[in-house]
Order: sequence, then structure tokens, then C-alpha cells
Amino acid sequence: FHVSMDTWNYFHTCVVSIWLHRFYIYSAVAFGISVWIVIHFTSTRSKRKVTEPGTADKLGNGCAPSQAQEVHVAGVKIFYGSQTGTAKRFAKALAEAVTCLNLPVEVINMRDYDAEDGLAEEASSRNICVFLVATYSEGQPPESAAWFCKWLEEAANDFRVGKSFLQGLRYAVFGLGNSAYMDHYNTVGRRMDRWLWMLSASRIMTRAEGDCNVAQSKHGSIEADFEAWKGKFLTQLQALCKGEKKPCSGKCKKGKCKSLGKQNKESSDHEHGMSEHENTEAEELFESSSEEEAGGTDSVIDVEDLGNIMGHMKKAKVLAALSPWCQSLWVPLCIFCVSILACKLNCLIICALFSGYKLIGSHSGVKLCRWTKSMLRGRGGCYKHTFYGIESHRCMEATPSLACANKCVFCWRHHTNPVGTEWRWKLDQPEVILQEAIEKHQNMIRQFKGVPGVKAARLEEALAVKHCALSLVGEPIMYPHINRFVKLLHQHGISTFLVTNAQFPEEIRRLEPVTQLYVSVDASTKESLRKIDRPLFKDFWQRFLDSLKALAEKQQRTVYRLTLVKAWNVDELKAYADLISIGKPDFIEVKGVTYCGESSASSLTMANVPWHGEVLSFVQELARLLPEYGIACEHEHSNCLLLAHHKFQVDGEWRTWIDYGRFQELVREHEQSGGSRTFTAAEYTARTPPWALFGARERGFDPSDVRFQRKNKAQDISGC
Repeated sequence: FHVSMDTWNYFHTCVVSIWLHRFYIYSAVAFGISVWIVIHFTSTRSKRKVTEPGTADKLGNGCAPSQAQEVHVAGVKIFYGSQTGTAKRFAKALAEAVTCLNLPVEVINMRDYDAEDGLAEEASSRNICVFLVATYSEGQPPESAAWFCKWLEEAANDFRVGKSFLQGLRYAVFGLGNSAYMDHYNTVGRRMDRWLWMLSASRIMTRAEGDCNVAQSKHGSIEADFEAWKGKFLTQLQALCKGEKKPCSGKCKKGKCKSLGKQNKESSDHEHGMSEHENTEAEELFESSSEEEAGGTDSVIDVEDLGNIMGHMKKAKVLAALSPWCQSLWVPLCIFCVSILACKLNCLIICALFSGYKLIGSHSGVKLCRWTKSMLRGRGGCYKHTFYGIESHRCMEATPSLACANKCVFCWRHHTNPVGTEWRWKLDQPEVILQEAIEKHQNMIRQFKGVPGVKAARLEEALAVKHCALSLVGEPIMYPHINRFVKLLHQHGISTFLVTNAQFPEEIRRLEPVTQLYVSVDASTKESLRKIDRPLFKDFWQRFLDSLKALAEKQQRTVYRLTLVKAWNVDELKAYADLISIGKPDFIEVKGVTYCGESSASSLTMANVPWHGEVLSFVQELARLLPEYGIACEHEHSNCLLLAHHKFQVDGEWRTWIDYGRFQELVREHEQSGGSRTFTAAEYTARTPPWALFGARERGFDPSDVRFQRKNKAQDISGC
């Protein structure tokens, strides 16, 4: 016994010692990694010089042979965002100068330009895009450029938008600022330049900055700064028109843009050891200040702020552009800082870094859904609008728990949210969460004021939240005060659509009535569920089955949500039918998986995304096995269909929509009676409109809106 106790004491002492000295362990590991990286990249760089001695000679001046008939520059588009009119004045002056070169030119106010639709087309237009943008109060863009900048930021940091989205777009940025405001000097211009670069657009010259502070202005005034830059821009533009220069190589410092052809052979040999994009990345690392990398001035940090810093350090090619002295000093220092940061940061703070998320307290979040933006502009609503009649522009997407008990292969957040099987975070009160969620949601809605295409009436309606989709990320039902939170939503007249991953059966049983309760049924067998959802619980399958049984006990509307992953779970029809007989849901949503980009945490590819026709075939076959259900609705744009129980088909008409006013009345009666007054799903149904039904010509698109078609796509004559 004494021997075993001595062994235990020794083991305990070692563990405590390691924990107390963890800082030194982190430091040693970081230093070791730093040394390895320096050695590795130095050797890689040496190999490049040996293996590519003739690259510079082969390329000559860095440009492919020009073709006499080729049009290198079709025109120039000058975008401006101005608060006092200075940027607008500069834009007109630049336009006059470009006109003298016999080039078509267009001056565009960012307020009147739809960046979402237009910028992608510029990538193949052979136009040169010039951005003149001022930095306004607290480092924010002018009101006229607010939406343009917001969209560009979201696109640059949204993994669902390809990083080559603007590849082919050639641009130059001139920022207007005042160095007297040191913390925010030319912040907007710098960020715009960075966001364009992150989307693979190509600079034709380095970013320039005009300074209103005459004491610090390089040329004595912001007008003189602009004139100096304009001369360089026109020279570069003339060279591009002749096909003499490629876009900026990225080695642009202090306003001097050196083409590869003008460098000496030694420099050229070094330059051609890296691709043009690598050089551009080197410039980004060189030019970005600590303020730029810190992101905006919002109270919530977005993922790009930490992600860009870490991303730069992960890219060896960027580091190869730096001198050996810089490598030996900055690389270890940066990696050391990140290592300590990674060890110290709470995982929920990492969650706050999600692109576009607004963190609430310590464990909740809210985000603006893309369908909310779509319906604000009259471009159609989400599938819930088609299936259940929600107003997408009045829906708030939120969660009281960012944590989850699964690590699904199709997780649209690539498992950057925390995971766990029990609650272990500081608990925020539901009143605080709801208040902040509504405030942050309304603030995001207000940013759409003045955005091209946004309908004023809908913008006003959107400020009054009517629906809450508790499905943003994580497992909302894990939140210990979920019932209080749901009641608060109902007291505010907000309907509730709560999604659970079927791992907390007791919480489902204890859950108070919600408008509609979802259970994600991502697979129909134990092995396929293990492979797709990758649950943390060891008894995940029993929990899954118990959750379905708990769902069957609910009297309000219940839904199975099936996500089809091609080659993973689409061949288990009979097993799905068996699971449906357990939970007896009112509705079954069947949706094709959405591919959210490459991730080291998942092997999912575009090959796993089923076509809409394949989803339809699956639903039709499943319906044959379920005589109590029929195909009620379809939303082709979301690759989604709805099976509904025949009890929702009254006198030959489907009633899948919800009478939200009636639901609120029933909930109030339920609460006032202390729970004795129960109600069922049949008591708050509404008639489904013809356009939403399966087989309708509209295929689920609301005809009161206008289906958006990109200009480079043929008009769909089906009206869908």
C-alpha cells in the first residue's frame, strides 16, 4: 500500500511540476519550432536558387510577348467613397486625366454600386478599377462606402466565397486620411487593399495614402499627394495599355513600384524565385501595421483579425521573401507569441472570431443570415419562408450555446466552435443574451440603409424581430436556462425554431413548447452516424434513439432534418423509414449537404454534394416507404424538399404554414395556466400558398419577389 502511495505521490508531484512550469514548456516548444522553420525555409530558398537559374532569362522583362491586336486595358472605373467631397473631386480629376489617354472611364459612387453583383464581372472585363476612399470617424468608412466595405470584408473572410473570387481584377487604391488621428490613419484604404488582395485581385501599383495633415504630408498637402500618385498611376496605366507591364510584383515600398524588367539581374533572379502572388503576400506582410491586423473598432473581433496574423506565419512562402536577419528575429518572436496566445485563449474567445459573428457574453452568438439580406432586397426568402411562412427579413439567427457535442463532417464552421458533453462555461443570464442579441441584430440590419436594392418597407419591418432560428451553430439545448430563454422570446412575440443534434434526450423532454422543434437525423445506422456526426458521447447511438423517442412525446410541431451526403448516407432508405417510425415527426426536411470549402477536419468534397434531382429522387423513394407522409413543398434554390404528415392535409389542401399569432395566444394560455393548458400542432396551422407546393411552376420561389440572375447567366424562363 505504501509503495503504491509513494508511486502516486511521485506521479502527482511530476504532474503538478509540469503544470506550474507550463509557460517554460510552451516557450521551449515555440523556440524549437521557430529554429526548425528558419532552417527549413533557408534551405528551401537555397534550393530554389540552384534549381531555377534560368528563370529570369527566360522571362526577360517579366512580361509575356504582347500581341499586336490584343486589348490590354478596356477602360478605367473609378470608385469613390467620400464624406466631405474630396474623394469625389479627386475621382473626377483622375477621370479627366484618363480621358486624355483615349480610354473609356466611368466614375462611380460606392453608395450606388452593388459590389456583390458587379465586382466579380470586373474580374474578366479587362478594366482597371481604382478605389479612392476616405477614412472617417473612428476609422470607419464614409456613409456612402459603408455597404461596399462591409460586403468586401465579409466576402474576404467568408470561407464559402472562393479565395479566387476576384482573380483577374486589376486595381489600385488611394486612401484619404489625416495622420493627426494616428490610431485610425487611412484605415479604410488599407483594409480595402487587403480585402481585394485576399480575394486574389491584382494590384497594378502599391497602395498610396494622402494626408490632410499638412505638417506630415509627404508632398505638403493631400492634393499634392494625390497629384504625385496620379502621375505614377497614369504612367503605369500607359504601360499596361501597351502590354509592357504586368500588375505590381508586390515589391512596392514607399510609393515606388518597381517592375521586374527594371531590376538588375541579381535582383531579378531572386524575384523570379517566387510567384507574383507570393510577392504580393510579402508586400501585405510588410505594409500591414499592427493596427491593421487588429481589425476594426467594433466591440466584437472577427475571425480575420487573428486569422490573418496566424495565416501569415503559417505561410512559408511569405517568410521566404524576408531577409535571413528578419527570419531569425521576427519568425521566432511571432510564433512564440502565437503559441502563448493559443495556449492562453479561452476556446469561446476563438468562437468570437467567426467571420461575421457577433459574440454575446461568454457563450452566445448572433449572425445575419444571407437569406435575411436577400429578402431585404426583394430577391426571395429561405426555405422556411416557403415551407412555414416565416418572413426571412425578420428572422434572427442566434444561439445561446456555441458549444456542440458533435464534430459533423459537414459542419459549416469547420469545427472552430468549442465541443463538449456538458456545460462548463461561465453562465450568462437569458435576459442579457436576448437583449444583446436583438440589439446586435438590429445594428446589423441598420447597416443596410441606403444599400442598392434594399426595400425601405422591409428594412423598417426587419428591425422588429418576429422569428428566431436557434440553429446558428453549436447545441442550443445545452444551455441550462434554455426554457427561460425560449419563454422570453415568446414574451417578445418572437417565434422559435430550435434545432438539436439528438444527443440530449432528457433536455428534449424537459423543453417547454417551442414553435417548431428540429432533430438532425444525419444518418440512419450506428456506423454511418459515427462516421458523419463524429459524436463525443460513447453511448451516442442510444442517446440518438432516446432523443427520437423524446421527440415523439412532444405535442407541438416536430421536424426531422435529413442532410444528404452523397456516397455516405443516401442509400439507407429502409433504415431512415425505421427511424421515422420511432420519432413520428410532423415534417421531414430533406436537404442536400452544402459544401463549405476545404477543411483539415473533414474529407468532404464537392463530389459529396447531391444534385437537386438526386435529392428529389431520394425523397420520392422515401415517400413510397412512408404511406402516412406526402411531398408537400419544395425550395429548389436551397436544394431542399419537405415531407409532411397527411394530418396536415385538410380537405385536399396542405397546411404546412404556421399561424404565428395563434401560436403566441396558445403559448400565453399555456404559461398562464401553469402548464395545464396544453395545445397541439394542429391548432396553429395555416394554408400553404400554391406557389410553395411541390410541383408548382415557381419551385418554391415567392412570386412577389424577383429572382436574381447574374448578368453572365442566361435568364431562366421557368421563373424559378
